[in-house]
Order: sequence, then structure tokens, then C-alpha cells
Amino acid sequence: MSEYLLTEGNVRKKIISFAMPVFIGHFFQQMYNIVDALIVGNLVDSNALAAVTSTSYYVYLVTGFFYGFAIGAGIVIARYIGAHDEEGTSRSVHTAVWLGLLFSLLMTCIGIFLSSYVLRWMGTPENVIYQALGYLKVYFAGSTAFVLYNVFVGILQAAGDSRHPLIYLILSSVLNIVLDILFIGPLHMGVKGAALATVLAQALSMALAAHRVCSVSDSYRLRLTALRPASKTMRLIFKYGMPTAVQGCIIDLSNILIQSYINSFGSNAMAGIGTSAKLEGFAFLPVTAFSMALSTFVSQNLGAKKNSRIREGIWFGLGCTIGILLLLGGIMYIFAPQLVAFFSNDPEIITYGVTRTRICTAFYCLVGFSHTASAVARGLGKPMIPMIVMLVCWCLVRVVVLATLGQVLHDIRLVCWIYPFTWSLSSAVYVFYLKKSMKKVS
Repeated sequence: MSEYLLTEGNVRKKIISFAMPVFIGHFFQQMYNIVDALIVGNLVDSNALAAVTSTSYYVYLVTGFFYGFAIGAGIVIARYIGAHDEEGTSRSVHTAVWLGLLFSLLMTCIGIFLSSYVLRWMGTPENVIYQALGYLKVYFAGSTAFVLYNVFVGILQAAGDSRHPLIYLILSSVLNIVLDILFIGPLHMGVKGAALATVLAQALSMALAAHRVCSVSDSYRLRLTALRPASKTMRLIFKYGMPTAVQGCIIDLSNILIQSYINSFGSNAMAGIGTSAKLEGFAFLPVTAFSMALSTFVSQNLGAKKNSRIREGIWFGLGCTIGILLLLGGIMYIFAPQLVAFFSNDPEIITYGVTRTRICTAFYCLVGFSHTASAVARGLGKPMIPMIVMLVCWCLVRVVVLATLGQVLHDIRLVCWIYPFTWSLSSAVYVFYLKKSMKKVS
């Protein structure tokens, strides 16, 4: 396991060697959603495109909650690994997988049961809601694959192994593209085919990750006969995972409220804004990569009591994330019309998509700063801080603005500007937090 440990060796090389596979892997994972939207938008119709893109926030709301616990489990496992506590590592791995099995059942039931109610609450147009509901039911029926995949990958990444998850994501992404074309094209399965393709591809990556975790010879190996929860470890996972889970839900709940506002402009606005959000997912891949790398890096080195490495890693991760987002934001601003046109040639859809993209891209660096600072806080064992910051800045403020100004000013640009505004607020708070944190690890 020494080759994966982040407590030894050159700090910059270790972070990059961890972050790059995560970046490439999430690029392919993002292809799940992009390919679905591309093929649906070009082979079906604009209503189908609106159905796929407008359900994203609800999917993120449910999956994000359970994903938060996977992150919490990863932090606990990484801390034990950094401290070379083999018994604690094994105990936390088996507890995490046990919780994953339980959560997969809960996610399936919650996702399917609430889908129709949430779509109605969001004011989804009648010409979209039937296809959106079909997509969600198929997607959530495969929840086990999603939840367990994230648990297994969380275990591998806690040990510093981001290479194997990359291989699994590449293979599953290729399968997803092939199945999308088959199900939506020749088999004419529509949006349900897109959801089924994603589920089957996710099942492949879950199986591969499970095999890896069960076959390694290190302390984080999974033994099915030892699969049982440990109360102390479970409390730690909830301690670090619950704030992250709640934080994700809070953000996605506010996004659902925003989606409700978008829905009032019709299916073309839903498709255009949704397409812009899909493209944005690609730009945020560096955020995900360096955030995960820093969270694991800080957690392992905190367990090993190596504060100087923590400081160096934080500054390097922040610099890389912000620099990359400035570059990608500029590229997306310039080529926004061409990028949106890949999904649909409808002029109105393109106009909506370009409007949102060009407003938000100038502020992408703030997103990178906020998410990276959140990852540092979680790695330092302070998960409540990002939860509170996001609760106030990214949820409460957005809801208040839409509930007040949004009722007077019915303008799609309000939705576009609400993101940069709240990104600025959270960044201002994190400036003070990082200054304080750097002093503690000095």
C-alpha cells in the first residue's frame, strides 16, 4: 500500500498522481449524463431532452445524500490508514460496506416513491413529466449499483488508489455509450433506454470495484464474512458523513427550487439551461479531482501528524483548481454557442444555454475555491463548517432571492446570476476560514 500513501514523497507529485486519475475518471463519468442528453436531444425530441436534463437536480438530491456518507467513510478510513491502524482500517471498511447495502435499499425506495411528487412540485410541464418520470423510475431502480460503487471507490481512494477507479470508469463509460446508441436508436426505448444504459454501466463499474476491494492484500481488504457494523466506527462515519450529506442535499434542494422557477419559462428554457448545466459539469471536473485529492491528502497527513505537508498541499491544490477553471471558463465563454448547439439546433434552446453559460463562466474560479476549501475542512475533521457555509450562502440566500425578487422580476437572467452571487458569498467566508486553518497547522 506504500505506493498509494500520501504521507510520503513529493507533495505536488502525490496530489497530481491522485487527482489526475480522478479527473480523467470523472470525465468519463460525466459522459454518462452528456451522452444521454446528446443522443436523446438528437434522436428523440426537445421534450425528451428537457426530461433528461431537468431531472438532474432531483437525482443529485437523492444520490448526493448517500454520496456524502461515502465521503465520510473515506475520511475515516484515510485517517486510520495514515495512522497505520490496521484494525481500525478493517473495521471502518466493513462498516462502510454494511451501511452501503442499507443505504442502497433506502435510496431505491425514496427515489422511486417521491419522483412523481417532486416533479409535480417542481411544476414540470405536462409535455415533459411523463418521460421524466419514466427516466427517474428506471434510474432509481438501479440505486444499489450507484451506492455500492461509491462506497468501494471511496475505500480505494482513501488508501490513495485512484488509478483502478479510473480504469473502471473508462470501461463503464464505453459501455454506457454503446448501450445508449442501441437502446435509444434501433430499440427506440427513448429516455427509459438512456436511464437503463446508465444503470447497467454503473453496475459494471461497481462489480469491478468490488472485485478489487475483495482481492487486495492490505488492511482495507473486504471480507464478506466480516461484514458487520461497528458502533464506534459507525458514529465516526456519521460524524463526518452526515454534514457532507446534508450539505449536498441543501444545495440540491435549492437547485430544485431554482429548477421550479426555470420550469415556468417552458420546455425550451428547461432544455437550454439544463444543457448549460451539463456542460458546466465538465468544467467542474478539476474541482472534483483536486477536492477529493486534498480531502484524502489532508486526512492521511493529519493522521500521520505531518502539518507541513498539509500546508503545502492546500496551497498547491487551490492554485491548480483556480488556474484550470480560469482557463476552462474562458474557453467555454468563447465557444458557448457551438457547445450548446451540439445538443440541439433549436435557436431558442441555444439562446437560453448561451445566456447562462456566459454569465456563469466568469465566476468559475469562485466555485473552485469554495469546493476546495470545503474539502480541506472535511479533511481536517471539521465537516460542519462547509455544511453551515453552504446552508446559508448556497441555499438560504438563493431561496430568499427567488421568493422575493423572483416573484417581482420574472426574468431567466435572475436564475443565471444567482449562482455567481452565492459563489461570491461562500468564497468570502472561506477566505477567513482558510487563514485560520493555516495558522492551526503551522
